[in-house]
Amino acid sequence: MEIFWVLATPLIGGLALAVFGTRRFAPELNSAASFATLVAAAALTSRVISGGAFTAWGEQFFVDAFNVFLVALTAFVGFTTSLFSRPYMRIEQHHGKLTPNMLRLYYSMYQIFNFTMLLALLTNNMGILWVAMEAATLTTVLLVSLYRTPASLEAAWKYFILCGVGIAQALFGTILLYFAAEKVLGAGGTALLWTHLNAVKTQIEPTVLSLAFVFLLVGYGTKVGLAPLHNWLPDAHAEGPTPVSAVLSGLLLNVALYAVVRSKVLVDGAIGTHFAGDLMIGFGLLSVVMAAFFLSRQKDVKRMFAYSSIEHMGLMTFAFGMGGPVATFAALLHMTAHSLTKSAIFFAVGHAAQESGTQLMERIRGLIKTSPTVGWGLALGTLAILGMPPFGVFASEFMIITTAMHDYPWTMPFLLAALGVAFAAIFGRMQLMVFGETSGTRLPHPPALLPVFAHLALVLLLGLYIPPYLADWYRQAAALIG
Repeated sequence: MEIFWVLATPLIGGLALAVFGTRRFAPELNSAASFATLVAAAALTSRVISGGAFTAWGEQFFVDAFNVFLVALTAFVGFTTSLFSRPYMRIEQHHGKLTPNMLRLYYSMYQIFNFTMLLALLTNNMGILWVAMEAATLTTVLLVSLYRTPASLEAAWKYFILCGVGIAQALFGTILLYFAAEKVLGAGGTALLWTHLNAVKTQIEPTVLSLAFVFLLVGYGTKVGLAPLHNWLPDAHAEGPTPVSAVLSGLLLNVALYAVVRSKVLVDGAIGTHFAGDLMIGFGLLSVVMAAFFLSRQKDVKRMFAYSSIEHMGLMTFAFGMGGPVATFAALLHMTAHSLTKSAIFFAVGHAAQESGTQLMERIRGLIKTSPTVGWGLALGTLAILGMPPFGVFASEFMIITTAMHDYPWTMPFLLAALGVAFAAIFGRMQLMVFGETSGTRLPHPPALLPVFAHLALVLLLGLYIPPYLADWYRQAAALIG
């Protein structure tokens, strides 16, 4: 029943907002639907913590410590982003950028987007997982192109084409997975159920499964934003509404990486070598290095933090590729800290761009004077995402780097150089935007900055003290991933 409400609430909310999205109470309805989803996710999480993993609805849905952790994170960030979007979208309407029909499209697609991500996380069927990822792509296209400017339409088209090609690769990988499993599990739907595949993974033909993983990694890796498949991500973040940038960076990239990790578990069991892990290490390391050096060339603040997302998703992929209890624990912690921090940064950046009337960093100055809360939110968020202690990103990066130093010492020059370049590129620009000479004006509606500081407080807590139940949760998930 908990799974039903987790999925039904955003779907019903999306349908309701498709009807009432032009009304004055639409932002509040959007937040109410997101809060109801969060309550349902909390109930589901409580059941898994107390009773363990379970399947439902003819084994088509499956919940364990790994995916319920991501369901809770998705529901929480989805709710806080809906709170942020209330004043943000009203300011955009006040500036004449959005019409009532555009707002209806935004609110309805926001809920449907949450539904597709939660469906991808909860399904036990690798085929439905692919369908949910494709649906997430289509809803995001509509959100990225919301402003209907030439730049936003180009970004949406690029996103649709590149991710469409990637999802096609994932479909081919899913078909290969089915053909390999069919010989063991027999024809029918059970050959795509992850729990059944995991039970017989040692009996599946390793060569076919290895080939399937290559296509799944390339396909879902496109959605993760792994280099060199990342070209859509900076444009989509820069041209779409800022709440969409927050959920893209904070949530959708996690869901795509979740699909890769679920596939890796099957391949590791089938072939008994580190083939899948080595591929993930290679793609992850390339993403970290490439994103870091592209950061120094950016002029648009949202593009800069989009490349920061590529860097951090690469770091997570690298950690999951290394495997082992410490690296996997660190990857899960980094996934949490990055989602909270990056969404908080986009919240602050969104209001900063509205105050300055531009996303160009050279024209965003003196935020600490025009809006101290926005300025401090951006400053603290930037320090957190750069891995400064005592924030949670520092703790996870420290564990990833020390594990790499022990197991893969050849990667250390690349990792340390990339992290150093990224720090210098972002930190210098943040100082000018926050403490430079003021150039902005006050906003017509007070910004919603409670989500910014709520997220940063949680990230600070994760750096200072991980509650025992959360640490046990991460350990259980790390053990499931292997």
